[in-house]
Amino acid sequence: MNNIDKKYQQLLSDIIEFGVEKNDRTGTGTISEFGHQIRHKMSEGFPLLTTKKMAWKTMVTELLWFLRGDTDIRFLWENNCSIWDGDWHKKYKTTCSEPYTLEEVKQKVNEGNHNFHDSMFDLGKIYGHQWRRWDNSKIGWEDKETMEISRSSTDQITNLISQLKLNPDSRRLMVNAWNVGELDQMVLPPCHYGFQVYTRELSREERYTHLRTHKYGGKWDGTGNAMEYYDSINVPKRAISLMWNQRSCDVPLGIPMNIASYGLLLMMIADEVNMIPEELIGNLGDCHIYLNQMEGVKEQIGRESFELPTVHVRDGIHCSSVNDVILENYQSHPKIYFPLSN
Repeated sequence: MNNIDKKYQQLLSDIIEFGVEKNDRTGTGTISEFGHQIRHKMSEGFPLLTTKKMAWKTMVTELLWFLRGDTDIRFLWENNCSIWDGDWHKKYKTTCSEPYTLEEVKQKVNEGNHNFHDSMFDLGKIYGHQWRRWDNSKIGWEDKETMEISRSSTDQITNLISQLKLNPDSRRLMVNAWNVGELDQMVLPPCHYGFQVYTRELSREERYTHLRTHKYGGKWDGTGNAMEYYDSINVPKRAISLMWNQRSCDVPLGIPMNIASYGLLLMMIADEVNMIPEELIGNLGDCHIYLNQMEGVKEQIGRESFELPTVHVRDGIHCSSVNDVILENYQSHPKIYFPLSN
């Protein structure tokens, strides 16, 4: 069953029908509407849109980059991911009196023929930095004349996994990227600025259904306690949902990637803590279509969807390459070109 494509197409239609024209930072111009929520049940399939061909490996690479705590664009280049090229090159041009083109820089890096400092490739304290190394530094005074700086950081992802295992009913299962004091140190402030997860206990019937549809070692002989048997073969006890919040939503180009990325993150976290992915929820703020995207949007709205694919994750949040995430049975319409406004 594919409801996510229909909900996404309805979002595009709503923006066209009810949105207002607004100027924007890039100078391109948008049609914009404020405030939408999109929901998807993971049991219906993986939320990778089928009404246009999605850049699957690009999306996976970016998420792995975030989870590494990485902010060096060269990892993306090594994996043929160009999502951040425009923002990086915009920053680069402001720091060099005679800058190379993006293609020239990439070629020099690929050939190892450059004298660029490593810091030139850093995008600042964006998602990966905030997720894995949120700054906790404090300034104090030992006495009236001696200032002390206590430096430390918080790995929010590690903390999240730990709390899911120790206190899964907590209402503090959150990861935040909107570090107000460090926004000026980011090449681009976070568009999707935080997410929260929620878990619930599965009933005996739900665990049994899961057991029947998944491969587990051993076979119950019908004696003893069924729940103890489920525990012995590691059948999940809980379902987990994820909700992300996003302030700025490039609906034709960015939101399809965000839906799939957070769907994959939910699966990776679920795999890490042995829970069943249940629902993905996106709270969307400024939902906009750039004026130069309108032709492609109308084409996508008119397309019929295919069945959703399935995804399998190896090694939870510790996936090290796109090969650790397996996409199966993905069928889609051809790619639609949407310009990116930086």
